[in-house]
Amino acid sequence: MKKKIILDLDTGIDDTLAISYVLGSPEVELIGITSTFGNVLVDQGIRNDLAITDLLGHPEVPVYRGESHALKSDSFAVSEVSAFIHGKNGIGDVEIPDSPRKAETESAADFIIESVKKYGKDLTFVPTGAETNIATALKKAPEIKDEIGNIVIMGGALTVCGNVSPCAEANISQDPEACDMLFRSGAPVTMVGLDVTLQTLMTYKDSQQWREIGTPAAKFLADMVDFYIKAYETTSPNLNGCGLHDPLAAAVAIDPTLVTTLPINMKVDTEGELRGRTIGDNDRLNDPNKTMKVAVGVDKERFLHEFMTRIGNVAAAAK
Repeated sequence: MKKKIILDLDTGIDDTLAISYVLGSPEVELIGITSTFGNVLVDQGIRNDLAITDLLGHPEVPVYRGESHALKSDSFAVSEVSAFIHGKNGIGDVEIPDSPRKAETESAADFIIESVKKYGKDLTFVPTGAETNIATALKKAPEIKDEIGNIVIMGGALTVCGNVSPCAEANISQDPEACDMLFRSGAPVTMVGLDVTLQTLMTYKDSQQWREIGTPAAKFLADMVDFYIKAYETTSPNLNGCGLHDPLAAAVAIDPTLVTTLPINMKVDTEGELRGRTIGDNDRLNDPNKTMKVAVGVDKERFLHEFMTRIGNVAAAAK
């Protein structure tokens, strides 16, 4: 049986690449997308998820509405920085047709719980935004921490600086309390953070390979990524490309050997200037049961080859 994957997305540009990577991976099945807030509002994310999966030739993938704001907040607004990096519509201001489909009526948290009960260890949950949906699911059904196969998050920074503060990464900063709950829950979590994602870069030369495929899906992906690379020229000119954050997490969910990891029990700071910092939990430092792994090294050449090949394949197949 194929491994089952749920992507939990605030669908901006790199989330779109994560969808494309999973759909281009024949050894797994994307059983659903749950929406969250971050790069865009939840409604925009749902619209993007439905439109993207249609464009890529996979209208069978259901989309579920997730939480629209952090656990300890009443609202959420997209930051100017997010709009600059991902565009106002989240996908580089590239226009693609709306889907005739709608989000499912079942909530994201209930779908997560139901899927864990159905697939157990064969299910991997991949949140690439705030951890609010999985935290909500854990609050409703704490036992799923022992039943799920793995949770692979894109977020955090352990050995490098943050990208929204000296120590906080953007996804974690959206809901530090939710991520702290996840990290302390005892669920099996692999953290794929800035430590490794900033080592995986895409350039205009790479996007041109997709453009040459010639399908509408390939052109969309190339146009969207070029927008992303251009934004990186302003925000991170030293990188000479765009970071492949979310697709790396998706890739690790499929093939954990792409990264080397450090087994360490983690926590998230939720107060003061360190709010959003992902750091080892001193209270569980000597606990022999390490429920978390943090990616600290990546086989970037092998990942980039898989990334270009798998996404190229799904873009070519989407006539």
